[in-house]
Parts: sequence; C-alpha cells; structure tokens
Amino acid sequence: MSDYAMAQFREKSSSLSEVGLTPGHMKALMTLQLEEAIPMGACAQEMGCDASTATWLIDRLEDKGLVERRPSRTDRRVKGVVLTDEGSATKASLQEHFAHPPQALLALSLEELKALHHLLSKLEEPAPGSERQPSVRT
Repeated sequence: MSDYAMAQFREKSSSLSEVGLTPGHMKALMTLQLEEAIPMGACAQEMGCDASTATWLIDRLEDKGLVERRPSRTDRRVKGVVLTDEGSATKASLQEHFAHPPQALLALSLEELKALHHLLSKLEEPAPGSERQPSVRT
C-alpha cells in the first residue's frame, strides 16, 4: 500500500514541480487568502511549522509573485500575507488538480469503495494526546 501511496504522491506532486513549487509551498498557498492578510505567526501555526520555515516558504512564494506582505492595519510591527491574483489562480489550479481522485479509485465499484473505506478507517489512530473521534460511516 505504501508503494501505491508514494506513486500517487509523486504523480500529484509533479504538477507542483512543473510550476516550481514544493509540497511546503502548496501548504502555504492553501493557508492564504486573496483579500485577508494573515499574520506570519498565524501562517506558521496553520502550516504546523516554525516561524523561520514559514518565512522561508513565504519568501519563495513572494519571489514568484504569488503572495505579498502587507503591514497590519492595527499593529505596524506585524506583517500579513495575502495571495496575489496570480497566487489565487495558482491555488485554484492546484486545488482542481488535487481534487481529482486517482484512476484506480474511479475504477472501483461502490461496494468496493465502501469496503476500502471500512478497512482504512480501522487504520486511523488518534494524534498523540488526543482522543479518537468516531469516524463517519457512509
């Protein structure tokens, strides 16, 4: 199963490398909005990384014209990050690309998909320090 997952990851990630991005860049893009400036600290927290990593990712996205930094309206010490029009279009394109399920899943019947869902739900493990949430059954 891990071979299949890695193959799918490589296939989907190829679209990122075509536009010069990494999975980390995509995570940053998915965190940001077109009109709403998000403070750098909140970006780092949302992406689950430290501030220096978030800054590095945002710097690369800014170099590509996909994001821009703006001063906060309430605190001039804080910079917010927003998507540019090009960044918003890139985000939408990536969301569209990643929303398409793999061909192998499309070939499965409804019963096979239900069985797969049932089996995969047994693999779910709670995050350390949290309680397991009941899974939604279809």
